[in-house]
This record gives sequence, C-alpha cells and structure tokens, in this order.
Amino acid sequence: MRMTRRTRTVLCGLALAGSAVGACAAAAPAALPPAQLADMLARAAPGADRKVLQLAAKAMTCALRRPELGIDPTRLSVIDYSRPSTEQRMWVFDLARQKLLFEEWVAHGRNSGGNQTEHFSNRDGSFMSSLGAFTAKETYMGGNGYSLRLEGLEPGFNDHARDRAIVIHGAPYVNPTMARLQGRLGRSLGCPAVRLTVAKPLINSLRDGAMVFAYYPDKDWLARSQLLGPDCGGRAG
Repeated sequence: MRMTRRTRTVLCGLALAGSAVGACAAAAPAALPPAQLADMLARAAPGADRKVLQLAAKAMTCALRRPELGIDPTRLSVIDYSRPSTEQRMWVFDLARQKLLFEEWVAHGRNSGGNQTEHFSNRDGSFMSSLGAFTAKETYMGGNGYSLRLEGLEPGFNDHARDRAIVIHGAPYVNPTMARLQGRLGRSLGCPAVRLTVAKPLINSLRDGAMVFAYYPDKDWLARSQLLGPDCGGRAG
C-alpha cells in the first residue's frame, strides 16, 4: 500500500528517537508532543476522558523512546477502569489514519470489584486486573478461543502479566444486555475480556506491537510509573 505524506508525518511524529519507522528516513518532522497526540485521540473518541487520553499519550511517547519495548507507533488501545463495567470503556485507535476503530465494553478481574473496578494486582492467583501500559504480543488459540498475549511494561504493577496469562480474549459474559439486568458485566480471572462478536477483529487490530494502556486513578501507580514520570523516567529524548 502506498504511504501518503500525511501518514508518513503521523508515523514519524510518533516515532521518537531510536524507534523511527522506515518512512522516517525520507521525512522526519519533529516528534509529535504528547499534548498533540492527546488532542488527536480526543477528536477520534470524544466520549473518552481527556485526562485519561493525555496520560495514555504521555506513556506512549515515552515508550517509543525505548525501541526494545517493540511498540508500534501507529496503534493504541486505552482502557479506563475508573468507569463502571456497564459503560463502554475501551477504545482502539488507528493513529496513522487518526481513526477510532473500536469503542467497547471490557470486563475486569473478579476480585477487582463489582460493577466498579477498585482493586488491582500484579500477583499470580489474585484474579485482579493490572494497571499500566502493556505491549500486545502474539495471538494463540486457548481455552477462551482466539486470544492475545499482553506483556506488562510497568515494573511492580503489570510486569508479571505474561506469567499470569493476562490476555485479551472474547467471553460470553461480556454482554451489555445482561449487564443492564444484573448491574455489571461478568468478570474474568484478571484478563481484559471483550464481546465474542468483536474479539477477533479487535485482537487483530492490536496484535504484534500495539500499546494497551489500562488506567485507574491509583495514586501509587501514578506516582511510580516510569512511563508517566518526569522526563520519561529520566530517559533522554
């Protein structure tokens, strides 16, 4: 597919030092600041909380300074666990086209709360959701069907995600009609589960490198996250 000048600009703007995609060799504008990326996200998803999008943009621009994390600069998902499970609280963005691909319901771990998510853990067997930024990795067929492995990027908060088998998968209990009747979605063992009808295309939109950013106003995480810290945790741009 032929890459347009606009697409090259978006890709190169997002690809910070050391992580530029191939198109940047020919056209390398200044890196897109987090505020501009947040504005782009807000235009695409006006129903999302702008402050959450700003944090996601900050985390992504920081992560792109670390090419070893393998983040694809063209794709991003944001989960806002401060919203109840009965609301759409997951967004998937195609940044190259400045387009919202999905606005979805997503389940949280059974020990993270009822309709409201309140508790998070990085511990295996906790059956809780984890906070922070993840890299979406490979897909596989498992007990929950087509699934997407997540690799946590935040030490102490989600870096045990792969060992815990925290994955994105479809689940019949992610049913907004039933949620309205029972007051909440069904809950997972810690995975961000989505509706069965959207699981495959949503997973395929994220696989092999997209960032997945899971937010909650947890003071400890907000204070200690390396991706949200001043000067990107001390890493030079």
